[in-house]
Amino acid sequence: MKSYKQKNYMVLAENFYLNDNIHKALEFYEKSLIYEGEKEDRLVILFNLAAIYEELNELDKSIEIYKMILDLDPTTYEAYFNMALVEELRDNKAVAISLYNKALDINPYFSNAYYNIATIYDDDGDKDKALEYFYKVINIDTENFIAYNNIGSLYEEMDQLDIAYNMIKKSIDINGNFYKSLFNMGVVYKRLGNHKLAIEYYNKAKECNPEYEYIYLNLSAIYIEDKNYSKSIEILTEGIKYNPSAVNLYYNRACSHSILNEDTFAIKDLRKALIISPTIIKWIRRDKDFMNLYDNIEFIRILEEHAIDN
Repeated sequence: MKSYKQKNYMVLAENFYLNDNIHKALEFYEKSLIYEGEKEDRLVILFNLAAIYEELNELDKSIEIYKMILDLDPTTYEAYFNMALVEELRDNKAVAISLYNKALDINPYFSNAYYNIATIYDDDGDKDKALEYFYKVINIDTENFIAYNNIGSLYEEMDQLDIAYNMIKKSIDINGNFYKSLFNMGVVYKRLGNHKLAIEYYNKAKECNPEYEYIYLNLSAIYIEDKNYSKSIEILTEGIKYNPSAVNLYYNRACSHSILNEDTFAIKDLRKALIISPTIIKWIRRDKDFMNLYDNIEFIRILEEHAIDN
């Protein structure tokens, strides 16, 4: 009878959650804990409670629930993993790594924990440690195309382009529709001086994710370098359609318009860029692409309006 009541409250809680009544869901999950039931059901309730508290940004309470899970079953490595995710939200990276490692002590084949440790080191700029843990990921999960891509991206940053190429190619071989791998292959080809193939891969990335602003930024940089300013404007205009708040796209388009002596359009883009990010005035002052605007009254006015940022 007690087990039946617990399951009944669990069903009610789930229905409330699915209907976006998170506080009622919380209430009924907590009521379900009053009754005895199967250990597996209690673990499900606790995991759901911890997730709801995290969603409500009650992170201390979420951690408390995960500790209850570990008291009930110390082998539940997912609890350590989820606690680590909460600590990452708090920017407690060292604590998070410690908790990920506790999860790995229980399940050394849990590749997600290795992946998350790698991303922490990557974010902190520790490329060697990041690579160490990304390699642990692919040693366990040989089809993890995201990890292969991340390894390739790190090697590209380290100027080891041959290894970068091979790793990114492996990622693409596994999943040819992952935009980040296609994008990074474009980066590698650009570094190798092959603009044709760089453009080809950037365009493939764009087909997979037309909202990724850096595709347009990198394509425009190639066209500007090749002095194809009209094509640069065309691709940046396309990018702005998907990213109307992307300051770099407006800035690069202003550069191209300026070089083509299209002053009105250049000024319009500069003003838009400055609305989004006033601090770019320091780049506008230094950028030789705006030489054609030095005698333009509107350009002079822009510099005067932002003189305080000089």
